[in-house]
Amino acid sequence: MDWGTELWDQFEVIERHTQWGLDLLDKYVKFVKERTEVEQSYAKQLRSLVKKYLPKRSTKDDPESKFSQQQSFMQVLQELNDFAGQRELVAENLTVQVCLELAKYSQDIKQERKMHFQEGRRAQQQLENGLKQLENSKRKFERDCREAEKAAQTAERLDQDINATKADVEKAKQQAHVRSHMAEESKNEYAAQLQRFNRDQAHFYFTEMPQIFDKLQDMDERRTARLGASYGLLSETELQVMPIIGKCLEGMKVAAAAVDPKNDSQVLIGLHKSGFTRPGDVEFEDFSQPMTRAPSDSSLGVPPDGRPDPRGPVRNRPKRWPFGKKNKTVATEDFSHLPPEQRRKKLKQQLEDRGRELQKEIDQREALKKMKDVYEKTPQMGDPASLEPRISETLGNIERLKLEIQKYETWLAEAENRVLGNRGDSLGRHSHPPEPPTGAPPDTNNCSSEKESPEAPPSDEGTDTSIYTEFEEDFEEEPAFPIGHCVAVYQFEGSSEGTISMDEGEDLCLMEEDKGDGWTRVRRKQGGEGYVPTSYLRVTPS
Repeated sequence: MDWGTELWDQFEVIERHTQWGLDLLDKYVKFVKERTEVEQSYAKQLRSLVKKYLPKRSTKDDPESKFSQQQSFMQVLQELNDFAGQRELVAENLTVQVCLELAKYSQDIKQERKMHFQEGRRAQQQLENGLKQLENSKRKFERDCREAEKAAQTAERLDQDINATKADVEKAKQQAHVRSHMAEESKNEYAAQLQRFNRDQAHFYFTEMPQIFDKLQDMDERRTARLGASYGLLSETELQVMPIIGKCLEGMKVAAAAVDPKNDSQVLIGLHKSGFTRPGDVEFEDFSQPMTRAPSDSSLGVPPDGRPDPRGPVRNRPKRWPFGKKNKTVATEDFSHLPPEQRRKKLKQQLEDRGRELQKEIDQREALKKMKDVYEKTPQMGDPASLEPRISETLGNIERLKLEIQKYETWLAEAENRVLGNRGDSLGRHSHPPEPPTGAPPDTNNCSSEKESPEAPPSDEGTDTSIYTEFEEDFEEEPAFPIGHCVAVYQFEGSSEGTISMDEGEDLCLMEEDKGDGWTRVRRKQGGEGYVPTSYLRVTPS
């Protein structure tokens, strides 16, 4: 069924329907445009939310970034940021595939509709003009017939009138003949015009207008199909990003599962462990015994300036940390203001940084030397003398970094001794094994199955450390026995304190396993005990 056959007389209805279809098309384009604005606003708000909760400082400088809960939160933020990107992609695809393309299509189909209706109105106008001509020829024929009949009656009346002259009768007959001839011509013209109009009218209703209506029907059906396809783009655009959105949500789920409470507890210990020993028992001060004062005792508690101390005689009182407030200390280059464990970690980090910088300078110097050799062999490529300032600069940097490394190694050895001393003291008091060394190995004694107790730390190390030295006591460590065997895979020269040299292929006694710091304590069969790199060993625990 088509419009040309079924709706041949509904020109105005078709005109209104096609206009409504175009209005609906424009309405949908407007709807999608507002939908994209919603998506863009949503994505923008999500990105702003992510930015608001991102840390202000870099991850490298943020100690909180070491906790799994913080890392998972950062991953959730990253996944949410990617999710916002997918919402922006939805908005972009809808803008391009619907708003822009459908708006252009709407303009094209409006132009097509306008052309079809102009063609239909032109055909209508032509048919109306033919009808007017038919009406005119019909009226002329009717008028000429009346005039001919009137002229014939006049001629007949004069012919019967005895008083009329022959000339008047002839004239009346002549006039009747002329009118009759004119009526005949009008009749023929009317008949021809009627035939032409009927032909044009049949062509209009059975051929021309049905074709125009069929074109309008095809146009409207194409518009409807395009609009339906555009409806589907809303869901298709969403479905395209659903896999990635699913990955974002799955990433959030993975981040949630990655939270490790035990690990975070260990990270907190590593970040803030001071390395100090716990205070010993407070001695009992017996004030019940009477004090026999000599005459000179009256001077007790009186300071040299002669003013008596209202607190009475001065006694050494141990300070109780960590429940009291710490005194603020000024940062120093050797990090002596930090607790022993934190100081050791900071010094180790500084050594690693200086080592990387030194290697970078050495590589740069080697590259400059190679470039200088190339310039010397091929002068047209450059002047070798132009590289001398840069080579000298790298040499200066290398010497400076070597001195800094030596300085930090000295401080690190001091810190290691301090940490080891605190661990030994803790072992003597609380009967639990000392914590493993990290970074550079601490000093150890040689060729003995028994280790002497480490030296007690000096009592004048600073504000934060001096308060603990009052509780440190000497102890004797229980004899250490091998826990396994190992073989040196590579040669190692133990140049720093606490390390020991070994030859490639040498059999060693394993005294203490690697605790995660990269060092293992071993004993040589010919005597000598110390730390060596774990990666240099092939360990076979017993």
